[in-house]
Amino acid sequence: MFKLRGHHLFCLLGYRGMGYSEEYVKNMTILHQTLRNEPNTFIQLVNGPDQLCEKYPNSGDYHCENQNIYEKDAIILKKLGLEIGQILSWSEIESRIRKHAVPSDLATICESCSWRAYGVCEEGMQEMIEGKGLREVK
Repeated sequence: MFKLRGHHLFCLLGYRGMGYSEEYVKNMTILHQTLRNEPNTFIQLVNGPDQLCEKYPNSGDYHCENQNIYEKDAIILKKLGLEIGQILSWSEIESRIRKHAVPSDLATICESCSWRAYGVCEEGMQEMIEGKGLREVK
């Protein structure tokens, strides 16, 4: 079982092997590919830093404790009808994304995220909605 915060549910959709550091990318890739290949893997939704935040580089400002990030977590959980502490499979989360989200949601929810400029997040969400699941990262 993995522990994830709300906004990382959307980050996983656009993940293409880029990240904040080599250690972060390795961790994110393992998580991403596990969920892609084993969609019945359980996720526990947590409030605040999660298993991805554990590998965020210690470079001063700890982004994972930023109030703006907590707000994104809450907005995404509410949009998907999920709650902190809930445990469900990744396939159930995918189903919620297909039912409750659209790519244009990212323009407002993730407006301040630097990764959006790459254009992969909306693409990843669209692929999820089309039932393609997470893209393979090599």
